[in-house]
Amino acid sequence: MKDVNGVVIYVGKAKNLRARAGSYFLETAAHDERIRDWIKDIWDIDYIECESEVDALLVESRLIKDIQPVNNREQKDDKSFPYLQIRTHEDYPRIEVTREPELKGVKLYGPFANVGSLRGAVQVLQRIFKFRTCSLDIDEQDERWRWFRPCLLASINQCSAPCNLRIDKETYRKDIRRLQLFLDGKKAQLLRQLATEMKEAAANHHYETAAAIRDELAMLNSLNERGDLDSHAQPEVFYIDPKKGLAGLRKILKLPQEPRTIEGVDIAHLGGTETVASLVQFIDGLPFKPGYRRYKIRDVHGVDDFRSIHEVVSRRFKQLNDDDAIFPDILLIDGGKGQLNAAMAAFQALSIKPPIVISLAKKEELVFVPNEPEPIKLSRSAFALRLLQYVRDEAHRFAQHYHHLLRRRSQFGENKANKRRRKRD
Repeated sequence: MKDVNGVVIYVGKAKNLRARAGSYFLETAAHDERIRDWIKDIWDIDYIECESEVDALLVESRLIKDIQPVNNREQKDDKSFPYLQIRTHEDYPRIEVTREPELKGVKLYGPFANVGSLRGAVQVLQRIFKFRTCSLDIDEQDERWRWFRPCLLASINQCSAPCNLRIDKETYRKDIRRLQLFLDGKKAQLLRQLATEMKEAAANHHYETAAAIRDELAMLNSLNERGDLDSHAQPEVFYIDPKKGLAGLRKILKLPQEPRTIEGVDIAHLGGTETVASLVQFIDGLPFKPGYRRYKIRDVHGVDDFRSIHEVVSRRFKQLNDDDAIFPDILLIDGGKGQLNAAMAAFQALSIKPPIVISLAKKEELVFVPNEPEPIKLSRSAFALRLLQYVRDEAHRFAQHYHHLLRRRSQFGENKANKRRRKRD
């Protein structure tokens, strides 16, 4: 919901958009303490159609954190969703539910909307696949583990007790691979088996057993209620050390001092329609939301990322130059050498001295620098690369959100126009 100036003042979600939006304009709404003070400020409404309720919940949370609407009191800073994490680099990989996932050495699933259902599903899966959930650092080559006393989970046959070396590393890892197949969607056989057991228990009047299996099925099915990592990852829960990242950038870019301000640019479009650009701003390695900007590409028709980057860089830095404002220390372009050249051409056309301009190509995560024949290839665990990835991914998500809004508005306008034409006919 937006005010008369187009500023977003509230973000919400609804299964029935007509009913939910209409509820704000009923007589009872004027007496609701949560909304009565601002419903008169509503001037316009945009919406994004989501594939599921979970998608809607995650998109709502992301938008609230990005935009910080004045009338959303929750989810602005503190709410994050849980992930299921498998520590694949360990001899005996452990399974964890976490709100602070690792950046490497793990396989992640999520984010999930309901942590209670997730924990319940993990308990059911543990009885089937018998994986460990403890925090022990078990080394198969250390014979001292053979005298370690396993916990209660081994006694009730819910863990294969790698802490006592009762299972070899390869056999345990086969169980983990089976678990991953289940989490990747190949679970029909297991669900059919449990459903059969539930029916048999009910037929034999073992109603408590049937009810327990019914609850297990519900918890396992809840694993479907999760976001896609590419679309719904929460950058703020993946720890980035900003100081080390900035120090790394100073070293690899040979800067006289550590950079403080980084701006990132990305382009989003659907088949060449509604092309938009985003610009995100990081100060001292952290997102600065008031510095975020969105641009609707005006002068480019069809799919042309190079010209779109040229336009948005031109518009951004012409404005900064005209206002005698401070340029960022680093401008990061999403893409490869071609996207970088398009950005540099914009500065040349404006006769403006550019800041440090680099691009980051997603597939191999190569850093391109002007006037250098070869890109810089950083270690995947380098703090500098992680920071650049954070900026790039934040710009990508911010562009996608704006693109969805414009696409929906365009379709909504087309539908209204079609209805008017049908009425005239």
